[in-house]
Amino acid sequence: MKVLKLSASGVPQSWITLQEAVTHYAAGDVRWEAGSSVACFRGGHNAITGLQSRIEVASIIGTRGKPGIDPFAMRMTLTNSKLFGRDRHICAYCGDHFDEEHLTREHVIPVSQKGPDTWMNVVTACASCNHHKAGRTPEQAHMPLLYAPYTPSLWEDFILRNRRILTDQMEFLMAHVPKSSRLTA
Repeated sequence: MKVLKLSASGVPQSWITLQEAVTHYAAGDVRWEAGSSVACFRGGHNAITGLQSRIEVASIIGTRGKPGIDPFAMRMTLTNSKLFGRDRHICAYCGDHFDEEHLTREHVIPVSQKGPDTWMNVVTACASCNHHKAGRTPEQAHMPLLYAPYTPSLWEDFILRNRRILTDQMEFLMAHVPKSSRLTA
Protein backbone atom coordinates (compact mmCIF):
# COMPACT_ATOMS: atom_id res chain seq x y z
CA MET A 1 0.00 0.00 0.00
CA LYS A 2 1.28 3.46 -0.91
CA VAL A 3 0.47 6.88 0.54
CA LEU A 4 -0.02 9.78 -1.87
CA LYS A 5 2.41 12.52 -0.83
CA LEU A 6 1.52 16.04 -1.92
CA SER A 7 3.14 19.41 -1.42
CA ALA A 8 1.44 21.71 1.10
CA SER A 9 -0.34 23.34 -1.86
CA GLY A 10 -1.71 19.98 -3.06
CA VAL A 11 0.61 19.18 -5.99
CA PRO A 12 1.45 15.45 -6.24
CA GLN A 13 5.05 14.69 -5.26
CA SER A 14 5.36 10.91 -4.99
CA TRP A 15 3.88 7.61 -3.91
CA ILE A 16 5.56 6.71 -0.62
CA THR A 17 5.61 3.69 1.69
CA LEU A 18 3.86 3.65 5.05
CA GLN A 19 7.26 3.81 6.74
CA GLU A 20 8.20 6.96 4.77
CA ALA A 21 4.85 8.50 5.74
CA VAL A 22 5.50 7.76 9.43
CA THR A 23 8.85 9.54 9.11
CA HIS A 24 7.06 12.64 7.77
CA TYR A 25 4.57 12.52 10.66
CA ALA A 26 7.32 12.04 13.28
CA ALA A 27 9.35 14.93 11.86
CA GLY A 28 6.31 17.22 11.94
CA ASP A 29 6.35 17.62 8.15
CA VAL A 30 2.67 16.74 7.61
CA ARG A 31 0.69 19.97 7.15
CA TRP A 32 -2.61 18.35 6.33
CA GLU A 33 -4.12 15.00 5.52
CA ALA A 34 -7.06 13.71 3.53
CA GLY A 35 -8.67 10.39 2.84
CA SER A 36 -9.06 7.53 5.24
CA SER A 37 -6.72 6.27 7.90
CA VAL A 38 -4.75 3.38 6.42
CA ALA A 39 -2.48 2.38 9.31
CA CYS A 40 -1.77 3.02 12.97
CA PHE A 41 1.76 2.71 14.30
CA ARG A 42 2.35 2.43 18.04
CA GLY A 43 5.58 3.33 19.79
CA GLY A 44 6.91 3.38 23.31
CA HIS A 45 5.34 4.78 26.47
CA ASN A 46 6.05 8.31 27.71
CA ALA A 47 7.96 8.16 31.01
CA ILE A 48 5.98 11.08 32.48
CA THR A 49 2.45 10.54 31.21
CA GLY A 50 2.60 6.80 30.69
CA LEU A 51 0.79 7.25 27.35
CA GLN A 52 1.84 5.16 24.40
CA SER A 53 2.83 7.14 21.29
CA ARG A 54 0.84 6.41 18.16
CA ILE A 55 0.80 7.74 14.62
CA GLU A 56 -2.28 7.38 12.42
CA VAL A 57 -1.35 7.49 8.74
CA ALA A 58 -3.82 8.93 6.23
CA SER A 59 -3.92 7.76 2.62
CA ILE A 60 -3.13 11.31 1.39
CA ILE A 61 -0.73 13.70 3.12
CA GLY A 62 0.32 17.25 2.34
CA THR A 63 3.86 17.98 3.51
CA ARG A 64 5.75 21.16 4.27
CA GLY A 65 8.94 22.19 2.55
CA LYS A 66 9.79 23.09 -1.00
CA PRO A 67 7.98 20.86 -3.51
CA GLY A 68 10.27 18.39 -5.24
CA ILE A 69 8.14 18.46 -8.39
CA ASP A 70 7.35 21.53 -10.48
CA PRO A 71 4.19 20.51 -12.37
CA PHE A 72 4.99 22.91 -15.20
CA ALA A 73 8.49 21.53 -15.78
CA MET A 74 7.52 17.85 -15.60
CA ARG A 75 8.30 15.46 -18.42
CA MET A 76 6.23 12.34 -18.00
CA THR A 77 8.26 9.16 -18.35
CA LEU A 78 7.01 7.02 -21.23
CA THR A 79 6.62 3.34 -20.39
CA ASN A 80 4.55 0.69 -22.12
CA SER A 81 2.52 0.10 -18.97
CA LYS A 82 1.59 3.79 -18.70
CA LEU A 83 0.96 4.03 -22.46
CA PHE A 84 -1.42 1.06 -22.41
CA GLY A 85 -3.17 2.56 -19.38
CA ARG A 86 -3.51 5.95 -21.08
CA ASP A 87 -5.08 4.25 -24.10
CA ARG A 88 -7.22 1.96 -21.91
CA HIS A 89 -5.71 -1.17 -23.51
CA ILE A 90 -7.50 -0.38 -26.80
CA CYS A 91 -5.76 -0.75 -30.16
CA ALA A 92 -5.63 2.61 -31.96
CA TYR A 93 -6.33 0.91 -35.30
CA CYS A 94 -8.87 -1.89 -34.84
CA GLY A 95 -10.47 -0.56 -31.63
CA ASP A 96 -10.40 -3.91 -29.84
CA HIS A 97 -9.51 -4.29 -26.16
CA PHE A 98 -6.51 -6.50 -25.30
CA ASP A 99 -4.57 -7.75 -22.30
CA GLU A 100 -1.19 -6.06 -21.88
CA GLU A 101 0.81 -9.03 -23.18
CA HIS A 102 -0.91 -8.72 -26.58
CA LEU A 103 -0.21 -4.99 -26.98
CA THR A 104 2.71 -3.07 -28.45
CA ARG A 105 4.01 0.49 -28.48
CA GLU A 106 3.22 1.74 -31.97
CA HIS A 107 4.96 4.81 -33.44
CA VAL A 108 2.52 6.87 -35.53
CA ILE A 109 5.45 8.23 -37.54
CA PRO A 110 7.72 5.17 -37.58
CA VAL A 111 11.20 5.32 -36.07
CA SER A 112 12.48 4.24 -39.51
CA GLN A 113 11.07 7.55 -40.82
CA LYS A 114 12.72 9.47 -37.95
CA GLY A 115 9.61 9.48 -35.77
CA PRO A 116 10.41 10.28 -32.12
CA ASP A 117 9.72 7.97 -29.17
CA THR A 118 7.49 10.50 -27.37
CA TRP A 119 3.97 10.53 -25.93
CA MET A 120 2.75 12.57 -28.92
CA ASN A 121 3.99 9.98 -31.43
CA VAL A 122 2.99 6.68 -29.82
CA VAL A 123 -0.26 4.81 -29.43
CA THR A 124 -1.29 1.37 -28.25
CA ALA A 125 -1.66 -1.25 -30.97
CA CYS A 126 -2.35 -4.94 -31.01
CA ALA A 127 0.43 -7.10 -32.43
CA SER A 128 -1.56 -7.82 -35.60
CA CYS A 129 -2.24 -4.16 -36.44
CA ASN A 130 1.33 -3.15 -35.57
CA HIS A 131 2.66 -5.86 -37.89
CA HIS A 132 0.27 -4.87 -40.70
CA LYS A 133 1.15 -1.16 -40.44
CA ALA A 134 4.86 -2.00 -40.33
CA GLY A 135 7.21 0.91 -41.11
CA ARG A 136 4.53 3.10 -42.68
CA THR A 137 2.52 6.06 -41.43
CA PRO A 138 -1.22 5.50 -40.87
CA GLU A 139 -1.90 7.30 -44.16
CA GLN A 140 0.60 5.19 -46.10
CA ALA A 141 -0.87 1.99 -44.59
CA HIS A 142 -4.50 3.16 -45.07
CA MET A 143 -5.06 2.59 -41.33
CA PRO A 144 -6.59 5.70 -39.78
CA LEU A 145 -6.09 6.31 -36.06
CA LEU A 146 -9.23 5.88 -33.93
CA TYR A 147 -7.85 8.27 -31.30
CA ALA A 148 -5.05 10.82 -31.10
CA PRO A 149 -1.98 10.50 -28.89
CA TYR A 150 -1.47 13.00 -26.07
CA THR A 151 0.89 13.66 -23.16
CA PRO A 152 -0.71 12.82 -19.80
CA SER A 153 -1.05 15.55 -17.19
CA LEU A 154 0.83 15.27 -13.88
CA TRP A 155 -2.37 14.00 -12.23
CA GLU A 156 -2.89 11.34 -14.91
CA ASP A 157 0.76 10.31 -14.60
CA PHE A 158 0.30 9.65 -10.87
CA ILE A 159 -2.69 7.44 -11.66
CA LEU A 160 -0.82 5.61 -14.41
CA ARG A 161 2.25 4.87 -12.28
CA ASN A 162 0.44 3.09 -9.42
CA ARG A 163 -1.60 -0.07 -9.97
CA ARG A 164 -3.09 -0.22 -6.47
CA ILE A 165 -4.77 3.11 -5.78
CA LEU A 166 -7.23 3.41 -2.91
CA THR A 167 -10.68 4.82 -3.69
CA ASP A 168 -10.12 8.11 -1.83
CA GLN A 169 -6.74 8.60 -3.55
CA MET A 170 -8.32 7.97 -6.96
CA GLU A 171 -11.15 10.41 -6.23
CA PHE A 172 -8.61 13.07 -5.20
CA LEU A 173 -6.48 12.58 -8.34
CA MET A 174 -9.46 12.29 -10.72
CA ALA A 175 -10.83 15.61 -9.45
CA HIS A 176 -7.79 17.25 -11.07
CA VAL A 177 -7.61 15.24 -14.31
CA PRO A 178 -8.55 17.22 -17.44
CA LYS A 179 -12.09 16.51 -18.67
CA SER A 180 -10.64 15.54 -22.07
CA SER A 181 -8.56 12.70 -20.54
CA ARG A 182 -9.19 9.14 -21.68
CA LEU A 183 -9.01 8.15 -18.01
CA THR A 184 -12.37 9.89 -17.37
CA ALA A 185 -14.21 7.85 -20.00
